[in-house]
Amino acid sequence: MKKIEICSLRELEKSKIKVYENLLLIKINNQIFCIERYCTHAYGDLSEGIINEETKTVTCPIHFSTFDIKTGNPITKPAERPLKTYKVKIENNKVYVEV
Repeated sequence: MKKIEICSLRELEKSKIKVYENLLLIKINNQIFCIERYCTHAYGDLSEGIINEETKTVTCPIHFSTFDIKTGNPITKPAERPLKTYKVKIENNKVYVEV
């Protein structure tokens, strides 16, 4: 596994999402999740989707497939394949993702 520095923790305090190439970091409360950025159905950019903090889901802006941010599993169709999820580590106030 390779560890990539994505941003500082401070950057995620200003904005609840951070895009890094094909990765999407989402901060909900004090948890940071990392999923692949594009929907597995029609490749909609999930950074432009709807994030529901209560259910910890993201909804694609194209066909409205909803995914569990923690597991990547699709909750609603038309998406059937899960998103890739990535382990997030915090070290010295920096956010890293294992890819």
